Amino acid sequence: MKRHLLPALILGGLSLGALADDADLGALEYRNSCAACHGLEGKGGTEMGRLLRIQPPDLTLLQQKNGGVFPTARVYNTIDGRLDVQAHGSRAMPVWGQRYTEEVSYLHSDPLLGERTVRVRILALIDYLYRLQR
Repeated sequence: MKRHLLPALILGGLSLGALADDADLGALEYRNSCAACHGLEGKGGTEMGRLLRIQPPDLTLLQQKNGGVFPTARVYNTIDGRLDVQAHGSRAMPVWGQRYTEEVSYLHSDPLLGERTVRVRILALIDYLYRLQR
């Protein structure tokens, strides 16, 4: 079984390992935000994905296509919206970092706590994607 990539990372004193003990936040985020286009197993081929102009990539090959190293920063930037991804088309498609920020703004009046929550969600999702690698 593949080890978790991110429990060792600490973001503002909050360990993802502590969150992951009770629930697989990364798997939940993936199912809610990614699976419609990338498939439950991350390999694409979904009905929604076939409707897109550019087919969603097989997310299980990210590490293999990057010389055996999981591209954590690139994946983070793609999810959070800082990296322009041609396959995602215009920004009319939800940029998940922005969407997460809008969601948590309802829950937290403190912008720093809201940003921390967004980062934890993205990092948990990245951890899940890491575990999907072949």
